[in-house]
Amino acid sequence: MSNNTFVSVSLVLSAYFIVCFCLFFPQSTTALHGGGSVVPGKHGTVVTLDQRRVVVSTEFGEISTVKVSDGKEGFYDLQFITMEPNSLFVPVHLHSDMVFYVNSGNGTLSWVDLGKEKGKLRQVELRTGDVYRLPTGSFFYMQSNLESDRRKFRINAIFFDSREEIRQDGSSFGAYSSLADLLLGFDDKVLQASLNVDEVVIQELRSGGPQQMIVHGVSKAKELFEVHYRNMRAFLGLIDDNGMIEVNKNKKGKAFNILEAKHDFENCNGWSLVVTSKQMDALRDSDFGIFMVNLTKGAMMGPHWNPLTAEIAVALSGRGMVHVVCPSTLDEAECKNSRFTVEEGDVFVVPRYHPMAQISFNNGSFVFMGFTTTQKNNHPQYLVGSASVFQVLDKRVLAASLGVSNTTMDELLSAQNEAIILECTSCAEEEERLMEEEIQRQKEEEAREREEEERKKEEEEEAKRQEEEARREEEEARKREEEEAAAKREEEEARKREEEEARKREEEEAKREQKAKRRQEEEEEAAREQEEARKREEEEAARREQEEQEAKRRHEEEEAAQEQEEEAERRWQEEEESARQKREQEEAAGRQQEEEEEAVKKREQEDAARRQQEEEAAAREQKQQEEAARQQEEAMRRQQEEAARQQEAAMRRQQEEEASRQQEEAMRRQQEEAASRQQEEASARQQEEAMRRKREEEASRQQEEEARGREEEQVTPWGGGGSGSGSGGSGHQAQGEGEAASMKEEEMAHRAREADQAASRRREPGGGIKTEIATPQSMQASKVE
Repeated sequence: MSNNTFVSVSLVLSAYFIVCFCLFFPQSTTALHGGGSVVPGKHGTVVTLDQRRVVVSTEFGEISTVKVSDGKEGFYDLQFITMEPNSLFVPVHLHSDMVFYVNSGNGTLSWVDLGKEKGKLRQVELRTGDVYRLPTGSFFYMQSNLESDRRKFRINAIFFDSREEIRQDGSSFGAYSSLADLLLGFDDKVLQASLNVDEVVIQELRSGGPQQMIVHGVSKAKELFEVHYRNMRAFLGLIDDNGMIEVNKNKKGKAFNILEAKHDFENCNGWSLVVTSKQMDALRDSDFGIFMVNLTKGAMMGPHWNPLTAEIAVALSGRGMVHVVCPSTLDEAECKNSRFTVEEGDVFVVPRYHPMAQISFNNGSFVFMGFTTTQKNNHPQYLVGSASVFQVLDKRVLAASLGVSNTTMDELLSAQNEAIILECTSCAEEEERLMEEEIQRQKEEEAREREEEERKKEEEEEAKRQEEEARREEEEARKREEEEAAAKREEEEARKREEEEARKREEEEAKREQKAKRRQEEEEEAAREQEEARKREEEEAARREQEEQEAKRRHEEEEAAQEQEEEAERRWQEEEESARQKREQEEAAGRQQEEEEEAVKKREQEDAARRQQEEEAAAREQKQQEEAARQQEEAMRRQQEEAARQQEAAMRRQQEEEASRQQEEAMRRQQEEAASRQQEEASARQQEEAMRRKREEEASRQQEEEARGREEEQVTPWGGGGSGSGSGGSGHQAQGEGEAASMKEEEMAHRAREADQAASRRREPGGGIKTEIATPQSMQASKVE
């Protein structure tokens, strides 16, 4: 068959095969795009199990994904496919090479490479530990087996993303696409013309509902697939003589089981194995390789690096430490040494040229598998042990490069006899401790940096605030100067106005003082009258308030007494009712007991049981009644206590009101005494004023008499009136002396009374001594004395 004929056959085969798939699996879910952020692999990166992105999750299985970089220009999509027993992964079309490892369970892989072997169907039985590869452009589907132990079918797969696709927006076109997406995107007319089928077939293609990527296993899937496959090959004339589908029987097409293969290296500390195209023919055209390492307790994969490939690994079981070293320290910002802990399900990436060491803990082994990104003669270079690259270099050159002596260099190269996998007890624990210390230091450093940034920010804000404050102070000072100048001008004008106004005020002040004096006298008189009226009103209000409080107290006492009587009556009625109910119950129990005694003997056992139940019910009822009575007594006791508290509170309020009333009475007495003293003082002032006027009248009368005497002396002749005038002058002189003595005595008595009144006022608030009021009788008595 010529090349053109083969191309035509291939095209027809592809179209027919797509139609067959779509008829059997309509509307399958769109391909997984593996979106999300890319995890870089610059310095060694770990992606924990809980950081995976779940893209498909049904009751029959789950698909989670992680997109990683090898630290250079390669981007890879890792998918973790988990299928329940008897589940089906629906057919898809691959966009990239797919290399996978069967982590657990059994199943069947069915696939077709349309570009090779004339579209021959291949079927591969898969089991735990198998490794296999599917090329780009293949169609495949998988079905998990229904085993007795019902183990899940788990696959760890890797896909290569093209550089152009990943650079656009951090995502790609996906690792694979569903068949419905490839075909049903065209219009119906285009599909009819392309496939040369009726419109009914196209409608049937579109009628199926959307399907999940993992569904329940179909028992007849294989038979239906084989029918379409035979029809297609019969149409192309490619059917075998026996009429059966050609299934690949070549051993090269079988899966490679990594758990049964011979280990590349093995000692008491563990083993390692690398699978390339030399061990598995399916990897011949692929860049991917597969490796697995099993470290026993307290072991270490010796420090090494890969010169041509990166390692993308998945922890299968156990727990371990991974230490990655930067190959150069020229730019610490771009590359830093790192150490991290990995557990089952975690993904970690180590770029090429980066020295690394994987270490297991003392309490368990550590198993991990992974993928290498190239098979081009990659030979890992070990730094220590008998397989170390340093063994072939000149020891003196090594000693000079490390800055040690030749003796020390000899000891370093000859002390370790083991190779590749070494014993390293408690190394993982020490690495974990150092990692935790480093994390703590980083946290402290970040905290210090944050504090420093906050401090700088606060200093900048403080400087800004001070600068703003200085500008504000300058502005305020300028405003103050302007305000002070304006204030001075205003003060000068105000001073002039004040001087003018002061002169006017002085003139008016004299007038106001006269008016104020008269008004003050009138106001004092009115104030005295108002004070007397206010006192009378206060006394009347106090008396009314006392009467109201007394009436209120009597009313409250009557209500409390009435409530106590009603409460006692209610308790008596409740007790009577309880006693009546108890008597009725006892009478009913007695009647029931008599009726039970007259019953037939053959029902004695049943009656005895019934009586026991009734007695228990009566006991419970009596107990309830007693409990009710107890509750009633408790309620009565609380009510009595409440009434006592209310009575005590009422008595306390009464005492407080009595104390308040006594205090008000004392204040009222003090006010009355003060008013009495004011009245007495006013009366004394009036009496003194009358005496003063009397004395003035006496003095005026005396002056008039003296003037008349002098006039009479001038008129009387010298002879006849000599003795008379002499005797008259003597009489007037004696009378003046008596009146002077009387005025002096009255003045002394007045001063004595004022002294007594002052002493009485000082003693009256404490001792209650009354002030003696000066009366005309007392004044006369003091004059007599």
